[in-house]
Amino acid sequence: MAMTPETRRNLIDYLRTFVTEQRDARIQEVLSYRTRHVTVVIEDLFQTQNISAVMRTCECYGVQDVHVIEKENEFCIHDAIAMGSNKWLTLHNYPNEPGNVAKCISSLKERGYEVVATLPAENSCFVHQLPVEKPTAFMFGTELTGLSEEAVALADKCVKIPMYGFTESFNISNSVAILISQWIERLHASQAAWHLTDDEKEELYVEWLQKSVRSSDFLVRNFLGQK
Repeated sequence: MAMTPETRRNLIDYLRTFVTEQRDARIQEVLSYRTRHVTVVIEDLFQTQNISAVMRTCECYGVQDVHVIEKENEFCIHDAIAMGSNKWLTLHNYPNEPGNVAKCISSLKERGYEVVATLPAENSCFVHQLPVEKPTAFMFGTELTGLSEEAVALADKCVKIPMYGFTESFNISNSVAILISQWIERLHASQAAWHLTDDEKEELYVEWLQKSVRSSDFLVRNFLGQK
């Protein structure tokens, strides 16, 4: 819902009275590590366990935004594997329609992201060769065939993960975990401005407080009604 920054801050103070100090401290701690400097794009995954594992990895490493491109397969989350991680993320869904791949990538580039396709091609660079200073969107493709030709063609760069065995590629969820783990470690050690803005933190703060409080819809309606 739309509200002024002052109303939002007052609502935060109100909702904080309904959570424990420990819970409030945990929310603020997680917010301090959240980032939109890096984001993940998944294209047409069909195994719900992989989709859910990707969500869980992103949440655990503090990646706030996940972009989901649908094609042949409808986006669906496996609750037992996601472990509720998806409710703390901001999900951007691109339904199966003409131009959805280009729409997603164009939107990311307009927001300043360098779009990087992940594929084990000969001409792909290694992840440690990419600079972390620029906002980066990593794209991962479907389990059997990887990213579509369109997605690869529209990407700014291609990247691969070092491998030393006979198998040509990692499982998609493993690929996301390995790459994002390396990237976040480098990002935290860098001088890049990777933290959320104060406004972004406040927006998530009030959202997460509502998700941490029972009957929060009633409480919010009551609070706004009094205002």
